[in-house]
Amino acid sequence: MKSGGKSIILREIIQDNIVNAIKKKIRNYLLITRLDRPTGWILLFIPCLYGSAAGSIYTNQEINMEIIALFLLGAILMRSSGCIFNDIIDRNIDAKVERTKNRPLANQSMSIYEAILLLCLLLFFSFLILISFNLLTIFLGISSMALVVIYPFMKRITYWPQLFLGITFNWGVLLGWTAISNSVQLEMFLIYLSSIFWTLGYDTVYGYQDINDDQKIGIKSTSVLFGKKSKKIIWLFYSLSFLIMLISLMMISVKNISLFLFLGAFLYTSFLIKRLRIDDIQSCANFFSMNKYIGSLICASILVSI
Repeated sequence: MKSGGKSIILREIIQDNIVNAIKKKIRNYLLITRLDRPTGWILLFIPCLYGSAAGSIYTNQEINMEIIALFLLGAILMRSSGCIFNDIIDRNIDAKVERTKNRPLANQSMSIYEAILLLCLLLFFSFLILISFNLLTIFLGISSMALVVIYPFMKRITYWPQLFLGITFNWGVLLGWTAISNSVQLEMFLIYLSSIFWTLGYDTVYGYQDINDDQKIGIKSTSVLFGKKSKKIIWLFYSLSFLIMLISLMMISVKNISLFLFLGAFLYTSFLIKRLRIDDIQSCANFFSMNKYIGSLICASILVSI
């Protein structure tokens, strides 16, 4: 009995260790892919919706739900891939920043080889999605990889990494438009430019969460560059974003109801900016998260004209 009891205890200990190891793996995968924080992939998906919906209006087509579903899955996969790649490049920096010091590569709870394997797996599935589109969209999608690779290094050499993020993160506008229309138009580029200013706004606010650590270790950002003047700059970025988007919507001849909803999105954004406190980390985090609703309102304003 004593021998049997020891065997049971030993088996339970082994099982507990296995379960804990599995839980740790799952937790690390969630942390490194940011799947526990959906705001990021939503902000990546919204520009795809901008392009797809506007392209549908421009070409007088019904919304293609299959294409939308592919972009949704692609946004989730590519956002996770981007986060892994950024964590690989920034692992030493992340270890020195309070908000990021417990990321798997920063605290060395995951090996870099395991991260690279996971990255390759996600990129493979992303590629399978991309090749289901037309040749123009495939070409644009492949070309965006250069931006993804370069982006993590921008914070080391320029105070404008947020601009480069905007260029990279909103590439989905081009993909969404060309996937529907298989053409390149001025309206597409205007929506893309509007989205870049949008990202400049919300990512400048996002940067304020780490500004003290960034200044200590020499990391550059628009938050560090503008300092206390950022509130005025944020107003400027969002104002330009809405103005350029309005011009593009008028060029594709959206319905009056679209303009009414678009005005609602602008008023909501103005309310959020007015309430924002850039010296409060939680306020900045909340503002950043609310941008998924700003983007969703603008998406709705476009979709109602299809």
